[in-house]
Formats: sequence, structure tokens, C-alpha cells
Amino acid sequence: MLSAIILTAALTFFGARWIDSLYKLPNAPLTFPEEIASRAKFRKPLLALLLFVNLYNFASVPTPLYFYLTAIIFFLSLITFTDFEQYVIFDRMLKPFALIGILAAIHLNLPLADRILAAVIGGGIFFIISLVTRGGIGGGDVKLIFVLGLWLGSEILLDVVIKACVFGGVAALIMILTKQKDRQSYFAYGPYFTLTAICILSCAKNF
Repeated sequence: MLSAIILTAALTFFGARWIDSLYKLPNAPLTFPEEIASRAKFRKPLLALLLFVNLYNFASVPTPLYFYLTAIIFFLSLITFTDFEQYVIFDRMLKPFALIGILAAIHLNLPLADRILAAVIGGGIFFIISLVTRGGIGGGDVKLIFVLGLWLGSEILLDVVIKACVFGGVAALIMILTKQKDRQSYFAYGPYFTLTAICILSCAKNF
């Protein structure tokens, strides 16, 4: 437990500072630039809780797998917060996330071809959806699905996408019915993909 606490503290500190630094980039595509502090009010405690629960849960897995599970949970958690807070998924997070995913497949002897195929097909389908819906699915979501394909492979990616679309659709319907949003409003779908992936990984303790 002590190691999980220490690692959680370090990752929370680094992750929160990384998000803040990305928000300060010139021309950062923030949706609520005037509300950075208020929308990030609970980021650190929630990020710490999300990380600790999963790192403690993964304590029994072998070291190489533990490292990569920690990495994917870390990146998915940060993406959850940036998309929730500012409706943005940064390429500067997705690029190292994708690279580590490829390294994980090679290091753990996972089927790399299947992961590349999942990334290309999954990302391609969501790219087409983004064109058809004229931005209903954002470019960040398309890239996120691509990277998740590299990490998860076709079978788990399909499971994540199906469950996340159901959860996201239900949440969107509830927000419309309660008049928090209307049909023309933008919905941040990224957190539904990331949190669904985190739940599936937490239960399976593998990818």
C-alpha cells in the first residue's frame, strides 16, 4: 500500500502540473479559458483517488505489466480531466501515450499487428463518424480511439467502444431531458471512453 500511495502522490503532482502547463500553451484550444480554476477545483483529489484505487488494485500483477498498466491508467486519467474540464484532448499527451502503447505490445509480446489494425480501423470509423456528424465526434476523440487501439487490440477496444457509446448516449439523453444541454450542444465523449477503458482494465488487470 505504501508504494501505491507514494506513486499516486508523485503521478498526481506531475499530472496536475502537466495539465496546467498545457492549458498555458499559446493558442491552447480551451473551451472555457476563463473558468480554468473553477472547473479544476476537484481535479487533484479526484485524480489521486482514481490513480490510487487502480494502482493498489494492480499490486499483485508482474512488474513489467504493472508498469504499463500504471502508464495507461495515468494517461487515461489525465485525458479524462482535460476533456471534462475544457473539452480538449491534447496531442502532446496522445503522442507519448501512443508510443508507450507500441512499446508495451513489443515488450509484453502482444499481437502488434492486431493492435495496429484495431487502431487504424477504429480510428478510421470514428473519423468517418466525425465527418458525418460534422463535429459531433471531435478530432481528439478520433485520435483517442486510435491510441486505445494500439493499447487494447481489437477485442477489448470493441468492448470499450460499445459500452462507452451506451453510457455516453444515456448521459447525453439525460442532459437533454433535464435541459442542461440541447441537441445542438457539444458533448465531451472522451471521458466515457477513458473511464470505460479504466473500468475494464481494472477488472481484467491486463490488456
